[in-house]
Amino acid sequence: MKKLRANMDRYFDKLDERWQALPVRKQHQYTLYFFVGYLLLTTGVIFKVWYDTSKSGNDMIIEHIENPVL
Repeated sequence: MKKLRANMDRYFDKLDERWQALPVRKQHQYTLYFFVGYLLLTTGVIFKVWYDTSKSGNDMIIEHIENPVL
């Protein structure tokens, strides 16, 4: 477990070094792209939930539970 943790720490340190090596303008651009992607994904999910709830008939069929053994 310690070896996995050490490998993960090394990987994230390398990743952080690569991020810090990028120019600030490029960092800003990547951050903006990720935010726009997140915003589009969130909007899509909210629209899908809204669409599914608005088209349902809100009717629930209540029946007796049948014994699967019989």
